[in-house]
Amino acid sequence: MTAMKDRSVFPDPVYKETVLRPLFDGAKNHHADGFRAIDRAHLVMLAETGILTPEQAAGIAGALIAIDEEIDLDGLIYTGEVEDFFFLIEQHLKAKLGPDLAGRLHTSRSRNDIDHTLFKLGLKPRTEILLEKMRALLGAVLATAEREAETLIVAYTHGQPAQPTTFGHYLGAMAEVLIRDIERIEAALEVIDLSPMGAAAITTSGFPIDRERVAELLGFARPLENSYGCIASVDYITGIYGAMALSFLHLGRPVQDFQVWSSFEVGQLYVPNGLVQISSIMPQKRNPVPIEHLRHLCSQTYGRAKAMLDVMHNTPFTDMNDSEGESQAMGYQAFDAAYRVLDLFTALIAQVSINPERVEINIKRSCITITELADSLVRLENLSFRQAHEVSAAVARAVVAADGSLADDGYGPFASAFRDATGRVSSLSQEQFAELVSARHFVSVRDRLGGPAPAALAASLGRYREKLETFSAAAARRAERQEKAHGELNDKFNALLGAA
Repeated sequence: MTAMKDRSVFPDPVYKETVLRPLFDGAKNHHADGFRAIDRAHLVMLAETGILTPEQAAGIAGALIAIDEEIDLDGLIYTGEVEDFFFLIEQHLKAKLGPDLAGRLHTSRSRNDIDHTLFKLGLKPRTEILLEKMRALLGAVLATAEREAETLIVAYTHGQPAQPTTFGHYLGAMAEVLIRDIERIEAALEVIDLSPMGAAAITTSGFPIDRERVAELLGFARPLENSYGCIASVDYITGIYGAMALSFLHLGRPVQDFQVWSSFEVGQLYVPNGLVQISSIMPQKRNPVPIEHLRHLCSQTYGRAKAMLDVMHNTPFTDMNDSEGESQAMGYQAFDAAYRVLDLFTALIAQVSINPERVEINIKRSCITITELADSLVRLENLSFRQAHEVSAAVARAVVAADGSLADDGYGPFASAFRDATGRVSSLSQEQFAELVSARHFVSVRDRLGGPAPAALAASLGRYREKLETFSAAAARRAERQEKAHGELNDKFNALLGAA
């Protein structure tokens, strides 16, 4: 099927190919269902408010159903004979009903409020899918954190071994950021979930329209109040893409860690064979390339989302094409990349594990428990922290120089450094010293809020679980509202057919 004849003069052929065709195809591919819903909801409202008679509404409803059956979207080719998808539907209505009755459907609305409602209808399900996948990732992170709550790892700062902690503690930090990112996405969704319909061109209408009713039938939480803002404010676009950009910037950071941790030299993260590729020439290689794909897909998502902010930059506070069809289609690519990241990361995080032998070797070589020796000297030997720090630093230097182990080779240097600094002999035995500098002891005494000790970490993970449950419950309520609106719109629209 081709678009129907609308005017005697074709548009300029270059304008047609560079602007009108892409816009038409974008509307056809992304927003046909939205157009259908808006037409039906607006028609129900016009009938319920008495702006249209039952006979008029029934005639338009029947024509809309016939048009849906006639138009083959897959075979629809843009010819330039109508300006856009909206006028295609209107011209079909005119052919079936005549210009007078067909034109009454457009009472009290404009392409302006239709367009922004379409874009929000396009963003709402995509954002819900995004949140669903983010919740799945959060669930996988928490499950792995609970499983690995006491699994020791080396924590790094500035790219160097810093202190021991647990994989569960690390993943708890990741979960906290993910929770905040979900909250930012949900806040953006609250703005998307406000209906622009009824704003018309920019100032609403003199007809007694019911904006709340249209919002309800379309599944929105409520109307966006200021009609100028319905058309001019694009913070529903900047809000969602800004939140997306931050989310995938944040996800890229643990990806970077995983790349380092899975390297041969560090080797504390094990990636199972199902997520490893081999070299075509070097038989010894195990390449955990999904981590690389996560890194570049996070960057692609971030870049595509940020591009939407760049498009909105320095645009006027009014109706303008910058925020409309082609920009929306470009933004949808960010969602496509985001879904791939979240699915892959969820699969990866559920399957990776820690190599305890490599962790133990790296802990011994790096003296990363030395901080607890300094703290223990303050508590047990009544030294100032600065003095305890100097004693501990001397011990670490001696052990590293000897390429030794702090627990096995540190007591002699400690006894000497302590005596030199204090003029007395330490009360610590060699067995006590070895316990104080063990990684397990280091973690177990850090039982403060947010720490890695088992009780503290379990409490934190429990709170994160509660947040996940809250997110899931809110999503279920939104889905229930959307399903109810869809059913009511169908019922009310179908009822119009018999109203005559």
